Amino acid sequence: MSGMPLKRSNALQEVRYEIRGQLANHALELEKRGYEIISLNIGNPGLFGFRTPETMRLAMIENLGQAEPYCHQKGIFPAREAVVMQQQLRGVRGVTADEVFIGNGVSELIDLSLRALLNPGDEVLVPSPDYPLWSAAVTLNGGTAIHYRCASDDSFRPDTGQLESLINSRTKAIVVINPNNPSGAVYDRASLDQIVKLATAHGLVVMADEIYDQMVYDDAEFIPLATLATDTVCLTFSGLSKIYRACGYRVGWAVFSGDLDRATDYIHGMELLSALRLCSNVPGQWAVQTALGGFQSIQQLVTPGGRLYQSRLAVIDRVSASKHLHLEKPMGAMYAFLRLDERFEGKLDDQAFARDLLENYHVLVAPGSSFNTPYTDHFRITTLPDTDTIDVVFDRIDACLERYC
Repeated sequence: MSGMPLKRSNALQEVRYEIRGQLANHALELEKRGYEIISLNIGNPGLFGFRTPETMRLAMIENLGQAEPYCHQKGIFPAREAVVMQQQLRGVRGVTADEVFIGNGVSELIDLSLRALLNPGDEVLVPSPDYPLWSAAVTLNGGTAIHYRCASDDSFRPDTGQLESLINSRTKAIVVINPNNPSGAVYDRASLDQIVKLATAHGLVVMADEIYDQMVYDDAEFIPLATLATDTVCLTFSGLSKIYRACGYRVGWAVFSGDLDRATDYIHGMELLSALRLCSNVPGQWAVQTALGGFQSIQQLVTPGGRLYQSRLAVIDRVSASKHLHLEKPMGAMYAFLRLDERFEGKLDDQAFARDLLENYHVLVAPGSSFNTPYTDHFRITTLPDTDTIDVVFDRIDACLERYC
Protein backbone atom coordinates (compact mmCIF):
# COMPACT_ATOMS: atom_id res chain seq x y z
CA MET A 1 0.00 0.00 0.00
CA SER A 2 1.39 3.37 -0.98
CA GLY A 3 0.47 6.85 0.11
CA MET A 4 1.38 10.45 -0.33
CA PRO A 5 5.02 11.41 0.42
CA LEU A 6 5.51 12.36 4.04
CA LYS A 7 6.17 16.06 4.44
CA ARG A 8 8.09 17.61 7.31
CA SER A 9 6.16 19.65 9.85
CA ASN A 10 5.08 23.14 8.86
CA ALA A 11 6.78 24.31 12.07
CA LEU A 12 10.13 23.68 10.37
CA GLN A 13 9.49 25.93 7.38
CA GLU A 14 11.15 28.96 8.98
CA VAL A 15 13.84 27.00 10.87
CA ARG A 16 17.43 27.22 9.64
CA TYR A 17 20.65 25.73 10.93
CA GLU A 18 22.99 25.99 7.98
CA ILE A 19 26.13 25.46 10.06
CA ARG A 20 25.32 21.75 9.69
CA GLY A 21 23.22 22.17 6.56
CA GLN A 22 23.64 21.59 2.84
CA LEU A 23 27.25 22.75 2.64
CA ALA A 24 28.27 20.47 5.49
CA ASN A 25 26.48 17.56 3.82
CA HIS A 26 28.26 18.35 0.55
CA ALA A 27 31.58 18.34 2.43
CA LEU A 28 30.80 14.79 3.65
CA GLU A 29 30.10 13.72 0.07
CA LEU A 30 33.46 15.12 -1.04
CA GLU A 31 35.22 13.27 1.78
CA LYS A 32 33.57 10.01 0.66
CA ARG A 33 35.11 10.63 -2.77
CA GLY A 34 38.54 10.85 -1.15
CA TYR A 35 39.06 14.59 -0.76
CA GLU A 36 40.52 15.95 2.46
CA ILE A 37 38.33 18.79 3.72
CA ILE A 38 39.44 21.39 6.25
CA SER A 39 36.21 21.90 8.18
CA LEU A 40 35.98 25.29 9.89
CA ASN A 41 32.19 25.50 10.13
CA ILE A 42 31.83 24.30 13.74
CA GLY A 43 33.61 25.22 16.99
CA ASN A 44 34.38 21.66 18.05
CA PRO A 45 37.67 21.69 20.04
CA GLY A 46 38.08 17.91 20.13
CA LEU A 47 38.39 17.76 16.34
CA PHE A 48 41.43 20.03 16.50
CA GLY A 49 43.41 18.17 19.15
CA PHE A 50 42.13 19.95 22.26
CA ARG A 51 41.58 17.53 25.14
CA THR A 52 39.17 17.66 28.03
CA PRO A 53 41.19 18.12 31.26
CA GLU A 54 42.21 14.73 32.64
CA THR A 55 40.77 15.50 36.08
CA MET A 56 37.31 15.78 34.53
CA ARG A 57 37.65 12.44 32.76
CA LEU A 58 38.75 10.81 36.03
CA ALA A 59 35.83 12.35 37.94
CA MET A 60 33.44 10.77 35.45
CA ILE A 61 35.14 7.38 35.59
CA GLU A 62 35.26 7.29 39.38
CA ASN A 63 31.53 8.01 39.62
CA LEU A 64 30.23 5.73 36.87
CA GLY A 65 28.70 3.46 39.48
CA GLN A 66 26.50 6.34 40.63
CA ALA A 67 25.62 7.35 37.09
CA GLU A 68 23.48 4.35 36.18
CA PRO A 69 20.10 5.43 37.67
CA TYR A 70 18.08 8.45 36.64
CA CYS A 71 18.98 11.51 38.70
CA HIS A 72 16.79 14.44 39.74
CA GLN A 73 15.28 16.20 36.73
CA LYS A 74 17.30 19.33 37.54
CA GLY A 75 20.58 17.40 37.76
CA ILE A 76 22.79 15.92 40.46
CA PHE A 77 23.26 18.11 43.51
CA PRO A 78 27.11 18.34 43.42
CA ALA A 79 26.98 19.73 39.87
CA ARG A 80 24.25 22.25 40.66
CA GLU A 81 25.97 23.33 43.87
CA ALA A 82 29.25 23.85 41.95
CA VAL A 83 27.40 26.16 39.55
CA VAL A 84 25.96 28.07 42.53
CA MET A 85 29.46 28.53 43.96
CA GLN A 86 30.73 29.85 40.63
CA GLN A 87 27.85 32.34 40.45
CA GLN A 88 28.50 33.50 44.02
CA LEU A 89 32.20 34.02 43.30
CA ARG A 90 31.19 36.19 40.35
CA GLY A 91 29.00 38.35 42.54
CA VAL A 92 25.59 36.85 41.78
CA ARG A 93 23.46 36.80 44.92
CA GLY A 94 20.38 34.86 46.01
CA VAL A 95 20.94 31.76 43.89
CA THR A 96 20.63 28.23 45.33
CA ALA A 97 20.75 24.80 43.74
CA ASP A 98 16.97 25.03 43.30
CA GLU A 99 17.48 27.72 40.64
CA VAL A 100 19.98 25.63 38.62
CA PHE A 101 18.98 23.27 35.80
CA ILE A 102 21.48 20.85 34.23
CA GLY A 103 20.72 19.87 30.65
CA ASN A 104 22.06 17.96 27.68
CA GLY A 105 24.16 20.92 26.64
CA VAL A 106 23.04 24.53 26.52
CA SER A 107 21.11 23.68 23.35
CA GLU A 108 18.52 21.64 25.21
CA LEU A 109 18.17 24.26 27.93
CA ILE A 110 17.58 27.03 25.39
CA ASP A 111 14.73 24.96 23.97
CA LEU A 112 13.25 24.15 27.39
CA SER A 113 13.49 27.73 28.67
CA LEU A 114 11.72 29.13 25.61
CA ARG A 115 9.07 26.40 25.64
CA ALA A 116 8.32 27.16 29.29
CA LEU A 117 8.00 30.90 28.57
CA LEU A 118 6.40 31.51 25.18
CA ASN A 119 2.82 31.55 23.95
CA PRO A 120 1.94 31.74 20.24
CA GLY A 121 2.74 35.20 18.89
CA ASP A 122 5.16 36.18 21.65
CA GLU A 123 8.34 37.89 20.49
CA VAL A 124 11.94 37.44 21.59
CA LEU A 125 14.65 39.98 20.74
CA VAL A 126 17.68 38.15 19.33
CA PRO A 127 20.96 39.72 18.15
CA SER A 128 21.94 39.88 14.49
CA PRO A 129 24.28 38.20 13.86
CA ASP A 130 23.17 35.44 16.22
CA TYR A 131 23.89 31.82 16.99
CA PRO A 132 21.04 30.45 14.80
CA LEU A 133 19.83 27.94 17.39
CA TRP A 134 18.28 30.87 19.27
CA SER A 135 16.15 32.01 16.34
CA ALA A 136 15.22 28.43 15.50
CA ALA A 137 14.22 27.59 19.08
CA VAL A 138 12.04 30.71 19.33
CA THR A 139 10.25 29.72 16.13
CA LEU A 140 9.81 26.07 17.11
CA ASN A 141 8.22 27.13 20.38
CA GLY A 142 5.59 29.32 18.77
CA GLY A 143 7.36 32.66 19.09
CA THR A 144 8.76 35.17 16.66
CA ALA A 145 12.45 36.08 16.67
CA ILE A 146 12.94 39.82 16.20
CA HIS A 147 16.55 40.65 15.40
CA TYR A 148 18.30 43.70 16.82
CA ARG A 149 21.34 45.12 15.07
CA CYS A 150 24.93 44.53 16.18
CA ALA A 151 26.84 46.33 13.44
CA SER A 152 30.41 45.60 12.39
CA ASP A 153 31.20 49.33 12.18
CA ASP A 154 30.43 49.56 15.90
CA SER A 155 32.52 46.53 16.93
CA PHE A 156 29.38 44.37 16.73
CA ARG A 157 28.00 45.96 19.90
CA PRO A 158 24.22 45.95 20.36
CA ASP A 159 22.42 48.97 18.94
CA THR A 160 20.42 49.64 22.11
CA GLY A 161 18.53 52.52 20.51
CA GLN A 162 17.16 50.23 17.83
CA LEU A 163 16.65 47.50 20.44
CA GLU A 164 14.36 49.76 22.46
CA SER A 165 12.33 50.61 19.37
CA LEU A 166 11.56 46.91 18.83
CA ILE A 167 9.98 46.36 22.26
CA ASN A 168 6.18 46.10 22.31
CA SER A 169 3.41 44.37 24.26
CA ARG A 170 4.28 41.00 22.69
CA THR A 171 7.97 41.10 23.67
CA LYS A 172 8.87 38.56 26.36
CA ALA A 173 12.66 38.34 26.45
CA ILE A 174 15.99 39.74 25.25
CA VAL A 175 18.76 37.33 24.26
CA VAL A 176 22.36 38.44 24.85
CA ILE A 177 25.22 36.29 23.51
CA ASN A 178 28.42 37.40 25.24
CA PRO A 179 31.19 36.71 24.27
CA ASN A 180 29.45 36.61 20.94
CA ASN A 181 29.23 33.82 18.42
CA PRO A 182 29.86 34.50 15.53
CA SER A 183 31.46 37.95 15.84
CA GLY A 184 33.80 37.40 18.80
CA ALA A 185 32.59 40.68 20.35
CA VAL A 186 32.85 41.06 24.13
CA TYR A 187 30.28 43.57 25.35
CA ASP A 188 31.29 46.54 27.47
CA ARG A 189 29.57 47.42 30.73
CA ALA A 190 27.74 50.41 29.25
CA SER A 191 26.04 48.26 26.59
CA LEU A 192 25.05 45.62 29.11
CA ASP A 193 23.74 48.24 31.54
CA GLN A 194 21.53 49.71 28.83
CA ILE A 195 20.11 46.30 27.92
CA VAL A 196 19.36 45.52 31.57
CA LYS A 197 17.64 48.90 32.04
CA LEU A 198 15.40 48.22 29.05
CA ALA A 199 14.58 44.72 30.27
CA THR A 200 13.81 45.96 33.77
CA ALA A 201 11.65 48.85 32.58
CA HIS A 202 9.55 46.56 30.37
CA GLY A 203 9.52 43.48 32.62
CA LEU A 204 11.43 41.31 30.13
CA VAL A 205 13.41 38.16 30.82
CA VAL A 206 17.12 38.52 30.08
CA MET A 207 18.59 35.36 28.55
CA ALA A 208 22.39 35.48 28.79
CA ASP A 209 24.19 32.94 26.62
CA GLU A 210 27.66 32.93 28.23
CA ILE A 211 29.07 29.60 27.03
CA TYR A 212 32.38 31.36 26.12
CA ASP A 213 32.58 33.26 29.42
CA GLN A 214 36.30 32.71 30.15
CA MET A 215 37.45 32.77 26.54
CA VAL A 216 38.51 36.43 26.23
CA TYR A 217 41.70 37.99 24.86
CA ASP A 218 44.00 40.94 25.48
CA ASP A 219 42.28 43.59 27.61
CA ALA A 220 38.71 42.39 27.04
CA GLU A 221 36.65 42.00 30.21
CA PHE A 222 33.82 39.51 30.54
CA ILE A 223 31.00 40.88 32.73
CA PRO A 224 28.40 38.30 33.89
CA LEU A 225 25.03 39.76 33.00
CA ALA A 226 23.45 38.33 36.16
CA THR A 227 25.56 40.72 38.24
CA LEU A 228 23.74 43.64 36.59
CA ALA A 229 20.25 42.17 36.08
CA THR A 230 19.16 42.17 39.72
CA ASP A 231 15.68 43.70 39.32
CA THR A 232 14.36 41.56 36.48
CA VAL A 233 14.39 37.83 35.74
CA CYS A 234 17.75 36.67 34.38
CA LEU A 235 18.62 33.27 32.93
CA THR A 236 22.33 32.52 32.50
CA PHE A 237 23.41 29.68 30.19
CA SER A 238 26.83 28.02 30.20
CA GLY A 239 28.40 24.56 30.15
CA LEU A 240 31.37 22.28 29.64
CA SER A 241 31.51 22.27 25.84
CA LYS A 242 33.80 25.19 25.03
CA ILE A 243 35.81 26.40 28.03
CA TYR A 244 36.42 22.82 29.16
CA ARG A 245 36.66 21.32 25.64
CA ALA A 246 34.04 18.66 26.44
CA CYS A 247 31.45 19.06 23.66
CA GLY A 248 30.62 15.36 23.59
CA TYR A 249 29.78 15.22 27.29
CA ARG A 250 26.62 17.25 26.53
CA VAL A 251 26.49 19.09 29.85
CA GLY A 252 25.14 22.61 30.18
CA TRP A 253 23.37 24.60 32.85
CA ALA A 254 20.82 27.37 33.15
CA VAL A 255 20.66 29.54 36.27
CA PHE A 256 17.71 31.69 37.32
CA SER A 257 18.63 34.87 39.20
CA GLY A 258 17.39 38.40 39.79
CA ASP A 259 13.68 38.84 40.53
CA LEU A 260 13.06 35.24 41.56
CA ASP A 261 9.67 35.93 43.12
CA ARG A 262 8.37 36.93 39.71
CA ALA A 263 9.92 33.82 38.15
CA THR A 264 8.22 31.23 40.42
CA ASP A 265 5.69 29.93 37.89
CA TYR A 266 8.25 30.09 35.08
CA ILE A 267 10.63 27.92 37.13
CA HIS A 268 7.81 25.43 37.79
CA GLY A 269 7.30 25.23 34.03
CA MET A 270 10.98 24.43 33.54
CA GLU A 271 10.74 21.76 36.24
CA LEU A 272 7.79 20.14 34.46
CA LEU A 273 9.56 20.06 31.11
CA SER A 274 12.74 18.76 32.74
CA ALA A 275 10.77 15.97 34.41
CA LEU A 276 9.15 14.98 31.11
CA ARG A 277 12.58 14.20 29.68
CA LEU A 278 13.43 12.40 32.98
CA CYS A 279 16.96 13.77 33.36
CA SER A 280 20.01 14.78 31.38
CA ASN A 281 23.13 12.71 30.77
CA VAL A 282 24.32 11.67 34.24
CA PRO A 283 27.98 10.57 33.72
CA GLY A 284 29.00 13.95 32.33
CA GLN A 285 27.44 15.78 35.27
CA TRP A 286 30.05 14.25 37.57
CA ALA A 287 32.71 16.31 35.76
CA VAL A 288 31.08 19.66 36.60
CA GLN A 289 32.29 20.04 40.17
CA THR A 290 35.86 19.19 39.20
CA ALA A 291 35.71 21.51 36.19
CA LEU A 292 34.42 24.59 38.00
CA GLY A 293 36.38 24.08 41.21
CA GLY A 294 39.72 23.05 39.78
CA PHE A 295 42.58 24.67 37.89
CA GLN A 296 41.22 26.74 34.99
CA SER A 297 43.45 25.58 32.13
CA ILE A 298 41.61 27.83 29.68
CA GLN A 299 43.71 30.76 30.95
CA GLN A 300 46.85 29.18 29.53
CA LEU A 301 45.19 28.86 26.13
CA VAL A 302 43.88 32.43 25.77
CA THR A 303 46.96 34.38 26.88
CA PRO A 304 50.01 35.18 24.70
CA GLY A 305 51.79 31.95 23.81
CA GLY A 306 48.64 29.88 24.32
CA ARG A 307 47.32 27.98 21.35
CA LEU A 308 43.95 29.75 21.11
CA TYR A 309 45.63 33.12 21.41
CA GLN A 310 48.25 32.34 18.77
CA SER A 311 45.73 30.89 16.32
CA ARG A 312 43.52 33.95 16.69
CA LEU A 313 46.58 36.16 16.14
CA ALA A 314 47.47 34.19 13.01
CA VAL A 315 43.99 34.83 11.61
CA ILE A 316 44.23 38.54 12.39
CA ASP A 317 47.65 38.76 10.72
CA ARG A 318 46.55 36.93 7.59
CA VAL A 319 43.48 39.11 7.18
CA SER A 320 45.64 42.23 7.61
CA ALA A 321 47.90 40.98 4.83
CA SER A 322 45.00 40.16 2.48
CA LYS A 323 43.61 42.65 -0.02
CA HIS A 324 40.39 40.65 -0.23
CA LEU A 325 39.23 40.46 3.40
CA HIS A 326 38.38 42.59 6.42
CA LEU A 327 37.92 41.65 10.07
CA GLU A 328 36.67 43.32 13.22
CA LYS A 329 39.17 41.83 15.65
CA PRO A 330 37.48 39.13 17.76
CA MET A 331 38.00 39.72 21.48
CA GLY A 332 36.38 36.52 22.70
CA ALA A 333 35.12 33.04 21.77
CA MET A 334 36.73 30.88 19.05
CA TYR A 335 35.59 32.43 15.78
CA ALA A 336 36.40 35.10 13.25
CA PHE A 337 33.58 36.77 11.30
CA LEU A 338 35.26 37.90 8.10
CA ARG A 339 33.97 40.33 5.50
CA LEU A 340 34.59 40.18 1.77
CA ASP A 341 36.04 43.36 0.30
CA GLU A 342 33.63 45.82 -1.32
CA ARG A 343 35.09 44.98 -4.73
CA PHE A 344 33.18 41.68 -4.67
CA GLU A 345 29.77 43.31 -4.24
CA GLY A 346 27.54 42.20 -7.07
CA LYS A 347 30.02 39.51 -8.12
CA LEU A 348 30.02 37.17 -5.14
CA ASP A 349 27.86 36.60 -2.08
CA ASP A 350 28.62 34.53 1.01
CA GLN A 351 26.77 31.41 -0.18
CA ALA A 352 28.44 31.34 -3.60
CA PHE A 353 31.85 32.00 -2.08
CA ALA A 354 31.46 29.25 0.54
CA ARG A 355 30.41 26.72 -2.09
CA ASP A 356 33.25 27.65 -4.44
CA LEU A 357 35.77 27.47 -1.59
CA LEU A 358 34.49 24.03 -0.60
CA GLU A 359 34.25 22.49 -4.05
CA ASN A 360 37.49 23.82 -5.51
CA TYR A 361 39.71 24.47 -2.48
CA HIS A 362 38.30 21.96 0.02
CA VAL A 363 37.76 24.40 2.89
CA LEU A 364 34.37 24.44 4.63
CA VAL A 365 33.21 27.74 6.18
CA ALA A 366 29.83 29.02 7.38
CA PRO A 367 28.21 31.76 5.24
CA GLY A 368 27.47 34.88 7.26
CA SER A 369 23.79 34.90 6.34
CA SER A 370 23.50 31.63 8.28
CA PHE A 371 23.63 33.83 11.38
CA ASN A 372 20.50 35.79 10.48
CA THR A 373 22.17 38.85 9.01
CA PRO A 374 20.53 41.18 6.47
CA TYR A 375 23.83 41.32 4.53
CA THR A 376 25.57 38.61 2.50
CA ASP A 377 29.24 39.62 2.51
CA HIS A 378 30.49 37.82 5.67
CA PHE A 379 31.54 34.31 6.54
CA ARG A 380 32.59 32.64 9.79
CA ILE A 381 35.52 30.37 10.52
CA THR A 382 36.59 28.80 13.77
CA THR A 383 40.02 29.83 15.07
CA LEU A 384 40.68 26.39 16.58
CA PRO A 385 43.21 25.06 14.00
CA ASP A 386 46.94 25.39 14.60
CA THR A 387 48.77 28.24 12.92
CA ASP A 388 50.17 26.07 10.09
CA THR A 389 46.65 24.99 9.13
CA ILE A 390 45.44 28.58 9.31
CA ASP A 391 48.15 29.59 6.83
CA VAL A 392 47.02 26.84 4.45
CA VAL A 393 43.39 27.96 4.81
CA PHE A 394 44.15 31.60 4.01
CA ASP A 395 46.36 30.67 1.07
CA ARG A 396 43.34 28.86 -0.36
CA ILE A 397 40.89 31.65 0.47
CA ASP A 398 43.10 34.24 -1.21
CA ALA A 399 43.56 31.98 -4.24
CA CYS A 400 39.78 31.51 -4.49
CA LEU A 401 39.05 35.23 -4.27
CA GLU A 402 41.86 36.18 -6.64
CA ARG A 403 39.94 34.47 -9.44
CA TYR A 404 37.11 36.99 -9.08
CA CYS A 405 39.42 39.96 -9.48
